[in-house]
Amino acid sequence: MMVVGALRKAFSLVRWFVILEIGIWRSLFLWVTRRVSGQGPAVEAFSYAKELAPLMGAFIFVSAIELPVVHLLLPWETVRLVLLVLSVWGLLWMIGFLASMKVFPHLLDDDGLRVRNGTTIDIRIPWDAIARVTSRRHSVSGRQSVHVEREDDTTIVSVPVLKQTRIDVELQRPTAVKLPDGTEEITALRFYVDDPRTFVSRARARLPEQQAAGSR
Repeated sequence: MMVVGALRKAFSLVRWFVILEIGIWRSLFLWVTRRVSGQGPAVEAFSYAKELAPLMGAFIFVSAIELPVVHLLLPWETVRLVLLVLSVWGLLWMIGFLASMKVFPHLLDDDGLRVRNGTTIDIRIPWDAIARVTSRRHSVSGRQSVHVEREDDTTIVSVPVLKQTRIDVELQRPTAVKLPDGTEEITALRFYVDDPRTFVSRARARLPEQQAAGSR
């Protein structure tokens, strides 16, 4: 049983890396072609990469500087070639990772709310399941891209950026959502957005009238 469990974990990890890798290159393609996933005439997009972009930009800059330095310092042609390929791949990967946060923003559409984080997280909540939307800052412990907190009859899912969330979505009822590790029934959702005031205003405008009144 332990061997089976270990194999399942290893398979899940490999599968996650493959999905992430495909998503990174897809994001790079969308960014280069100036497209945003899921955007349409009745869809509003909200970014969440403002705080993370400078940090990622610094990593990308340092990696770009390393390319010619490694080429000049290493005397072995084969080693230089291998490191050049790995360095270019790493540089494009980081650019693609940052691009994924820009081309997969949070969305508000006629069906509901979509909370995303790059290509790995896409949580959908219909409007009729939402009780209220408020702006509130929370800190999240740990480095997970999705944090699940269970207490009594409540299950809160947080999708932080740099361990911070700024939007609280309280649900009318436990609602099943798809997370990277499987489906979870949640009672509240927290996530980060660059412009929480505008997000809350636009989300409340799309809620049914009775629910929008309860959010205020």
